[in-house]
Amino acid sequence: MSVLWRIEQFLRRSSMPATTFGRVAVNDPRLVEDLRAGREPRPRTAARIDAAITKLDRGDQG
Repeated sequence: MSVLWRIEQFLRRSSMPATTFGRVAVNDPRLVEDLRAGREPRPRTAARIDAAITKLDRGDQG
């Protein structure tokens, strides 16, 4: 399961804009756009993305 696929599934579930997710997850509003264009995240970035999705799915805001 790719990082981008997990993000896309989260965005569909949450209706969160891609730029907001990028900013919340890794402080990069272009994250999702760049991944869609072929960028591959480093392992540490992928871990931060996974942690953000988990946190947001639980409803944690801060």
